[in-house]
Amino acid sequence: MTTTTMPGVATSHERRITTALFAAGLTTFASMYSAQALLPSLSSAFGATPARAALAVSLTTGFLALAIVPVSALSSRIGRTRVMIGSAVTSAVIGLLLPFSPSLDVLLAGRALQGLALAGVPAVAMAYLAEEIGAEGLGAAMGIYVAGTSIGGLAGRVIPAVTLDLTSWRWAEAAVSVAAAACTVWFVRGLPESRGFQARPAGIRTVLSDLGTPLRNPGLLALFGIAFVLMGAFVSVYNFLGYRLTEPPFELPATVSGSVFLLYLAGTAASAAAGRLADRLGRHRVLAASVATMGLGLALTIPNHLTAVIFGVLLCTAGFFGAHTVASAWVGSMATDNRGAASSLYLFSYYLGSAIIGGAAGIAYADAGWIGLAVCVATLITIAAVLLCTLATRSRQTPRHLGTTPELPARSQGA
Repeated sequence: MTTTTMPGVATSHERRITTALFAAGLTTFASMYSAQALLPSLSSAFGATPARAALAVSLTTGFLALAIVPVSALSSRIGRTRVMIGSAVTSAVIGLLLPFSPSLDVLLAGRALQGLALAGVPAVAMAYLAEEIGAEGLGAAMGIYVAGTSIGGLAGRVIPAVTLDLTSWRWAEAAVSVAAAACTVWFVRGLPESRGFQARPAGIRTVLSDLGTPLRNPGLLALFGIAFVLMGAFVSVYNFLGYRLTEPPFELPATVSGSVFLLYLAGTAASAAAGRLADRLGRHRVLAASVATMGLGLALTIPNHLTAVIFGVLLCTAGFFGAHTVASAWVGSMATDNRGAASSLYLFSYYLGSAIIGGAAGIAYADAGWIGLAVCVATLITIAAVLLCTLATRSRQTPRHLGTTPELPARSQGA
C-alpha cells in the first residue's frame, strides 16, 4: 500500500540505500585487499617468501570469515546499520595505523585485526539489501553493491601500486588507508535506517538453530561451495600475478605490473550486467556463463605472452564478479526463512576460500610456477562447474513457490 501511494518515497529510499552500500563496498574492499599489490614489496622489505607475504591478505580474509557468523547474529539483535557503521569506522582507524608497523609480524597482526573489524559490512550488507529492496529489484541492487566492491578492490590495489615507484610500501599503504577512510565517511553519512528490519534473539541456541536451516538445504550448500572455490581461485590469480609480471620473462616495473589491477573495471561492468541478466534470463544460465568465462580466461594466462595474460586476467575478473553477483542474489531468494544466516554462511565460505586457497596456492606457485598455479585454479573452477550442474538440476525439480527457482520472468522485474 505504501509503495503504491508514495512511489517517490520508496524510490528515494532505495536510491539512498544503493548509493550508501556502493560506498560500503568501496571502503571494505579497498581496505581488505590493499596489501595485495604490496606483496612483492613486502617480500623485499622483510625478506619474506611469497607464501608468507601473502598472509597479509589471507589473514585479513580468514579472520573476517571467522567473524562473519557472530557479527551477523549481533546485527540480528541490535540492527544492521549499527553493525555496518561500527565495522567500517573501526576498520578505517586500524588501516590508518598499519603504515607504522615496525615488522612484518606486527603488520600481519594488524591485518588480522582489520579483518575482524571489516566483517560487519559484508556480513550484513546482503541481508540489509534483501530486507530493504525486495525480490524484484534485488538483483540490480546487489549488482550495484558488488560493483562497489570491485571498484574498491581496484582502488585498494592500484593506489598502492602507483605509489610504490615513488616511495616505500608504508606510504603506499597510507595512501589507500586515507582513501578508505574518506569512503567510510561517505558511507556513514549516507546510510538510511532500516525499515524492513525486525530484531531477533542472538543467543547461542538461536544462532545454531538459524544456521542449521540453510545447512540442511542442498541448494544453498552448493552455492556455499561455489563461493568457496571461485573466491579461492580468483584471489590466487591476483595474489601471485604481481610476482609473475615482475619476474622473467616480463620483468615489468612495479607501477606497470600494478596497473594490471585496472582490469577490475571488468568486474564492475560484469557485476552490474550479471544482476540484470540473471533477472531476465535465469540465474543458472548467467552463473554457468560466468564460470565458463573464468575457465577461458585462465587458459589464456598460461602462455608467456603479455597480451594473452592481460586478456585472460580480464576474462577471469569479469567471470568471477558475474558469478559472485548471481550466486549472492540467489542465496537471498532461496533462503526464505532466515536470509541473514544464509548470507553469513555464504560469506563465511567466500572469505574462507580466499584465506585458505589464496594462501595455499603459494605452495603450488613456489613448486611449479604459474603452470602449477593454473592447474590448481583449473581444478577449483571444475569443482564449481560440477556444483552448478547439481544446483541447476535440483532447482528445475523444485516447486517455484519454495523460492529456489533460478529464474524470474522479465516482466516481473520491470524490464
